[in-house]
Amino acid sequence: MPQYDRPSTLTLKCIDLSFEGLGVCKDNGRVIFVEEMFPGDEAQVEIVYQRAGSLFGRVTKLLKASPDRIEPKCKVCSSCGGCEFQKYAYKAQLAYKQKKVVEQFRKIGHMDVEALPTIGMEDPYFYRNKIQVPFGCDSKGNVYCGFYKQNTHVIVPIEKCFIEDERAEPILKAMRYLMKSMRIEPFDEDSGEGVIRYALIKTSKFFHDVMLVLVTGVDSFASRNNFVHALVEQCPEITTVVQNINSRHTNVILGDRTKILYGKGFIRDTLCGVNFRISAKSFYQTNPIMTEILYNTAMDFAKLTPDDVVFDAYSGIGTIGMIAAKRCKKAISVEIVPEAVHDAIANARENNITNFVSYADDASDYITRMARVNDHIDVLFMDPPRKGSDQKFLDAVIKLEPSRIVYVSCDPTTLARDVAYLNQSYKVGKIQPVDLFPQTFHVETVVQLELRKR
Repeated sequence: MPQYDRPSTLTLKCIDLSFEGLGVCKDNGRVIFVEEMFPGDEAQVEIVYQRAGSLFGRVTKLLKASPDRIEPKCKVCSSCGGCEFQKYAYKAQLAYKQKKVVEQFRKIGHMDVEALPTIGMEDPYFYRNKIQVPFGCDSKGNVYCGFYKQNTHVIVPIEKCFIEDERAEPILKAMRYLMKSMRIEPFDEDSGEGVIRYALIKTSKFFHDVMLVLVTGVDSFASRNNFVHALVEQCPEITTVVQNINSRHTNVILGDRTKILYGKGFIRDTLCGVNFRISAKSFYQTNPIMTEILYNTAMDFAKLTPDDVVFDAYSGIGTIGMIAAKRCKKAISVEIVPEAVHDAIANARENNITNFVSYADDASDYITRMARVNDHIDVLFMDPPRKGSDQKFLDAVIKLEPSRIVYVSCDPTTLARDVAYLNQSYKVGKIQPVDLFPQTFHVETVVQLELRKR
């Protein structure tokens, strides 16, 4: 990061929060973004760097606390950065997320909209059903694991995480002990030596299923079978163990190849009355309690009828499509990851859903071909990745003219951009933020769109 050319300490008051959850302060007309400052805080702030004309600082001394500042449960949340809002009252978090969605529509989409109050959790802790942690080794040979400090590859060791499923903690503890005793070394990114890069743990809310994915830098390693056997013996809650091989120098966690070492290689869960099979590489929302609320909201916004043909784009393992299939004539699901499509087909078969089809394809390519032959759909569900959709996809949507669109998004910026593009043909109805990520600045949003009458 480029350093600020005149390092200084200022006394500042926080007046707002930025899109990234940074405190917004002003000094003589200059805007300064400060980590872990909340509206109402007053503090001594050291300016540490500037980027793209903006100044960034850190608190050196808190002078007056915001009425919404609270004591966090986790003592390393500041250094970890994975749940940086633990110091911010939950009611204030929800209000911030509602405001954030509205502001992105105004700034990015140039649209004045209203959003419903953010739907939050009764207990906003221990909600994550997917945990992925890197491993390291200290100078004494002790194995540790945790999370990367924000914008670095420095691992912050963590014994207990307050947003992950509590079933993960004893598994990670057993792994640390067994890796040391069996001399299975963590993978070193700099030297390319070692074995285990990450542990990925997936848990089921409605079943007693727990999957452990060992992400390794090598294809095989000594004592692998003994290691897995000992792990399952110490942690009988583990129902399957999968090895994923990733020998590339990359920030992408999972590689292309997987091996089932124990169990069936997948876990099961239930959403909105539909059972789902989840494999190592399948996308599945990380907060099961709030995901049900999210998808039920999406169904309500869609106003489905028994005669509707539904298209579920960026569908993952077919969650939205299969839930919709129970209420419509036919559901078409498209997902680019073949493993997810394999799971989707198996899920439909297990649930006896016969009016659902799933294809492994790029969503933009598939819907463009549909538009070219004037195919028909009544309702479009779209739940794209963080980068949002693309113009090719949106142009095909406008040509196909589904009467209703339900857009589910994890990024209000790309959501506002895409909705603004669709606004030429579609009017915005309800906008509902849903808090799938408590203790962070992230928010999930459902937007209802209806075709304008000609």
